[in-house]
Order: sequence, then structure tokens, then C-alpha cells
Amino acid sequence: MSRWYRGYLNTFKKKAGREATHGLSRRQVTGALVLLALLVFSKYIYMASITSYFTFYLIEKFDLSVASSQMHLFLFLGAVAAGTFFGGPIGDRIGRKAVIWFSILGAAPFTLAMPYMDLFWTSVLSVIIGFILASAFSAIVVYAQELVPGNVGMIAGIFFGLMFGFSGIAAAALGHLADLHGIAYVYTLCSFMPLLGILTVFLPSTKAKRSVPS
Repeated sequence: MSRWYRGYLNTFKKKAGREATHGLSRRQVTGALVLLALLVFSKYIYMASITSYFTFYLIEKFDLSVASSQMHLFLFLGAVAAGTFFGGPIGDRIGRKAVIWFSILGAAPFTLAMPYMDLFWTSVLSVIIGFILASAFSAIVVYAQELVPGNVGMIAGIFFGLMFGFSGIAAAALGHLADLHGIAYVYTLCSFMPLLGILTVFLPSTKAKRSVPS
């Protein structure tokens, strides 16, 4: 992921001084950035529920040992690493918007099903969910940079900040909910978060507008 992103930045620097070619108004760009922030919000609330509380969920629901539950978390995190790595190159091939659409809304059937699965399928679904969700972030950052060319560092900083900020706030809030209602309630509630991926349909195209000769 880091090597791919460094290569992308080196290419993008050549275009940093150019004006936007997507033909979108400032209002459309602002709206698109807000939508992207909401997508990051939905994605990282669910990710925080797994990274912070998945082991407790497995111990409570399936009576696993701490070591066994951490192995399942390791598999999830491995899938996240793989999804992050492959998300960028896939976005280059099929388009950022398509990757964003699939990587958030596409995880919804699996997140909705996971609270009702046995241990085997919970583990399988967690790996699928981790891979799909993680593939979104690099596409979201690059899409945002295409909306605001010449501000690569600022956009990257904003979205990485949102990622860590949403994750930290979500971890604390979900922990409080787990204390009040139980860990199973948290996962049932969070399973609906990827449905916010439907907002992707409102994202505008960033392809350059071709001028029509008169």
C-alpha cells in the first residue's frame, strides 16, 4: 500500500499545479467531500467495533479462550491488510467510484448476517468483511484528491485524521453501549452501518470534461 501510494503521489505531483478538469462547481466538490466523510464514518465505526471488541464478542458468544479469539482477530486484520493493498490497484483498473461503491455497500450483506452465524461462518465472514471494507480507503483518498487537485497533502491529512478520529470516538461510544446493552447488541447495531454505502450513488464523476467544439 505504501509503495503504491508513494508512486501515485509522485505521479500526482506533476499535476499539482493544474486546475481541476472535472468541471464540478465548488458546491458540488464540497458536497462530494462531505459524502466521502460520511462513508469513512460508516466504514470506521464498523472497523472499530471489530478491532476493539471482536475478541470479547467471540469469548462471550462462543466461549472461546483469549488466545483463540485473538487468532480470529488476526485473520480479520490480515484480510484488512490485503484489502488495503489491493484496493488501490483495483481502483486504477475499474475506477475509484466503483471500488468505493462495492467496498462499503458490498460488505452490508455479510455484516448483516454475521451476528446470526456460528463460529465457523463468523470467522469466514469477518475475513470477507475485512477485505471488502479495507479496499475502500485508498480509493476514497485518491477520489478526494482528484476533486481538489493541487492539495494532495491537505486531503490526505484530512481523511487520515477522520479515519483515526472516527475510530477513536467509535471505540469509546461502542464500549459504553456494550456496557449498557451487551456486546451482541453492539454488533447487531453496527451491522447496519455499511448500508450508508448507498450514498456512493450521489458521488459525481471526476473524469475530465471534454469541451465540445463549436
